[in-house]
Amino acid sequence: MAELPHDMLAIDPAQPGGPEVLAPVRRPLPAPGSGEVLIRIAAAGVNRPDALQRMGLYPMPPGAPSIPGLEVAGSVVAAGEGVNRLTIGQQVCALVAGGGYAEYCVAPEGQCLPVPAGLSLIEAASLPETYFTVWSNLFERGLASPGETVLVHGGTSGIGVTAILLGKAFGLTVIVTCGSDAKCDAARGLGADHAINYNGADFVAEVTRITSGRGVDVVLDMVGGDYLARNIKCLGERGRHVSIAFQRGPVGELDIMAVMRRGLTLSGSMLRPRSTEYKALLADSLAEDVWPLFVDGTLRPVVDSVYPLQRAADAHRRMEAGDHVGKIVLEVTHG
Repeated sequence: MAELPHDMLAIDPAQPGGPEVLAPVRRPLPAPGSGEVLIRIAAAGVNRPDALQRMGLYPMPPGAPSIPGLEVAGSVVAAGEGVNRLTIGQQVCALVAGGGYAEYCVAPEGQCLPVPAGLSLIEAASLPETYFTVWSNLFERGLASPGETVLVHGGTSGIGVTAILLGKAFGLTVIVTCGSDAKCDAARGLGADHAINYNGADFVAEVTRITSGRGVDVVLDMVGGDYLARNIKCLGERGRHVSIAFQRGPVGELDIMAVMRRGLTLSGSMLRPRSTEYKALLADSLAEDVWPLFVDGTLRPVVDSVYPLQRAADAHRRMEAGDHVGKIVLEVTHG
């Protein structure tokens, strides 16, 4: 193994702002602590929380690096005390609390997963954030089970695409909403059973029609705001509503009588501030139940586009334009 450098290329904005603040800088090489590994990054996924952090709207958890980036793939090059599962040189992908937009990143050992056989490091970098999120919220929190019907907003986003792929792999009927007919076609091409263009139709009326008035079993919502009341109308008896973001605001109206009458359950979660112990348990569950589906070809990552790390600003512009289908990834080339 070559000697490690003392510093690295990274994207670490000095102040909040638009995509233009995502300029390359030099930063000290991080050192792995107890139970952590240092990863030489080959690729990093781009996620909407990265943009919120860039704008100053999503503070880092205590102890997290100011460098954005919540998922990476690469090779382990150093290990802290207590690491006993991973080995130097092993290729992994990892969920991290920050630091992914760089040449090197520290990750807790328990949040690292092997790169599935047959996948590239770029594909592997697109997995952790959305698969941890969808698995924990749609299946563990939302209790989605085979034969049930789910409604997912943002059908061609990273979360939406992952929900389609996992939903179909585990026997769900998946309804998604998208912003155009072209995106609806793309969602159906990925396996969605129904795709509703919310700019051309009332998704509540469409869900009612599709389900013959029964409603859906689970809503996975990243919109918030006025969507809450509309989502409640989409839920059937003993339906579950899971909030994971609030792009239209954190406040919405709630029909309490509807919740009581139909025995609904409302919950939500944020993944980034959760403990390393919780995330390690999620990683174990994914390794057992989901990762084998990549190996046998049941699941395949959907990568929209790849940008060099130095062009992180362009990657954010692509994400914020909303035209992407699947994940946007940054590729890291070491000099």
